Amino acid sequence: MDYQRQIEEISSYIRSGEKKKEDIKIGVELEHIVIDKETLRSISYYGKNGIAETLKDLENVGWTGVYEGEYILGLNKGDMSITLEPGSQFELSIQCQKSIKALEEEYFKFLNEVIPIFESKGQGLMAIGYHPVTKIDEIRILPKKRYDFMFNYFKKTGTHAHNMMKGTAALQVSVDYINEDDYRKKFRVINVLSPVMYAMFENARYFEGEVRNKHTVRAFIWENTDKERSGIVKGALDPDFGYDDYAKYILNGPPILQVVDGVAYSTGEKRVRDLLDPDNYNISELEHFLTMFFPDVRTKKFLEIRMMDAVPYPLNFSAIALWKGLLYDEDNLDKIYELTKDITIDEVNKAKDEMMDKGLKANLRDKSLLEIGKYLVEIARKGLDEEERAYLKPLEELISEGKNPYLVTKEKEKYGKKEALKWCLLNNLV
Repeated sequence: MDYQRQIEEISSYIRSGEKKKEDIKIGVELEHIVIDKETLRSISYYGKNGIAETLKDLENVGWTGVYEGEYILGLNKGDMSITLEPGSQFELSIQCQKSIKALEEEYFKFLNEVIPIFESKGQGLMAIGYHPVTKIDEIRILPKKRYDFMFNYFKKTGTHAHNMMKGTAALQVSVDYINEDDYRKKFRVINVLSPVMYAMFENARYFEGEVRNKHTVRAFIWENTDKERSGIVKGALDPDFGYDDYAKYILNGPPILQVVDGVAYSTGEKRVRDLLDPDNYNISELEHFLTMFFPDVRTKKFLEIRMMDAVPYPLNFSAIALWKGLLYDEDNLDKIYELTKDITIDEVNKAKDEMMDKGLKANLRDKSLLEIGKYLVEIARKGLDEEERAYLKPLEELISEGKNPYLVTKEKEKYGKKEALKWCLLNNLV
């Protein structure tokens, strides 16, 4: 294979995602865990009143089913798509929109359709970072070939890779870039701020059914998943890191599986550079390789910000507003870039390690993550118009009290787990 040509092909694909300034949008993926409202036990894909049955219910009211063989594994409708993570985590993806309000409208369309179905079964839709009661060994993996290959591959890569697959639920925000220089700035800034975002949006007080007194279980799990495809991309904080560098990151990693003519095959120890023929490939093949890597910040035709736990409405929309205010205002982006441009990857990783013990009290260089979070919220406000500034308020109030979702739940748990997590249940929104 011609390595330089491979780099050029992936780099060209990333470059094709560039947007004119007036065309930039923002997108979101919101993962949820479906639970029994009485026991808080997670609902399986299988069996009576299982997730598969709920997908069928939605298909019957106008959603278009996505199948693998006989199994329904997702749904599409308008600008929305529903997919399932390996442990039946219920994910909504909303196509990128110009305004946060447009994303919110789509989210409530989704809630208005799914919550009555869950209610009729005594089930709840919960925005939380990890299953509150059910342990991953009790959860059957989805009947999806891709997940079978991943499950077997991850048996040898990290102690908590299966927790990642079947246990976690996240909030992911997607942002556009204008050109490669804009990409460089955003990619660097987001990666530097990763410990702050892990800590601010930490929402997993319970792990494998028990109270977890350590912080940021999401970061801990990813740290112990597969170092070749998670964490911070090697070289991400280099000042000249660009499209070619991300292409090299992809090419030199193992993709786990390859899809040829719609059929998945295990690729074992082979690297993407051993598989991608620059003279004979289709875009879906390239896009598949890009999705098989899970760093804190992932590049497709946009930047995907992946370090935040699932959090309930309206806090989830605070996260969207925060990133929009920080990254889409040129003055804010330049300001944060200048403030962080000499921070090293070792300093960021040290902050990530420290936050597992100290949470928001951990330091990134000479500032606590809480202090940095307060500053980010403050300047993000200046980058938003009056309507969108209002979405920041829930986060602003929380961070001004020195709290994150983990601490909110911790304060409430004297009333019992069920009561402590009630604020993460979305059923009362419709």
